Amino acid sequence: MDRLLKIMSEVRPDLDFEIEDKLIDDDILDSFDIIAIVSEVNFEFDIELNVNDLKPENFNSAEALYDLIIKVQNG
Repeated sequence: MDRLLKIMSEVRPDLDFEIEDKLIDDDILDSFDIIAIVSEVNFEFDIELNVNDLKPENFNSAEALYDLIIKVQNG
């Protein structure tokens, strides 16, 4: 989780990703933020998030995205 929080903080240093839980619902992250995060997550975690993974609920919080990363890693 620490690696994910670091990635997200590098994309948007103005946010506290440990407490935010409506990043998409409240229009906090935009499409460019999501693209940057997905690109870094794919590289850092050696996974491939695909179009089916790009659902708002997977990006509303760092915890939701981390759960998705674990799910993709476990196949």
